[in-house]
Amino acid sequence: MEVLSSRVLLRPADLDRSRRFYRDVLGLAVYREFGPPDSPGVVFFLGSGFLEVSGQGPGGAGPSPMIWLQVRDVRAEHERLAAAGARVVREPREEPWGLVEMWLEDPDGAKIVVVEVPEGHPLRRDPRS
Repeated sequence: MEVLSSRVLLRPADLDRSRRFYRDVLGLAVYREFGPPDSPGVVFFLGSGFLEVSGQGPGGAGPSPMIWLQVRDVRAEHERLAAAGARVVREPREEPWGLVEMWLEDPDGAKIVVVEVPEGHPLRRDPRS
């Protein structure tokens, strides 16, 4: 299979609330909007991928995707996101595998892992050298 493009799809219980969360609280840049002007779906840039927030899900409990976002400074993002009203479910801490992680939830409870790869971590080393 040759994958030409990909994105994570979210169908939130409240489309407007989720658009505002990803755009205004997380601060993701908009790649494009589509659909009706009064209630558009939005595709956000997500590093080298995309996040589409569109339509409407059933709401309530159910399986939810996890979104993994790598940032340069997770502690600075923690301060910014907490001040913006994001629901931080676990503050930043170094994991046994060496990454610094913070966990958030979007308005529908989708899990968002915000990660910093510290200096010297194997993910920062070029295995070709």
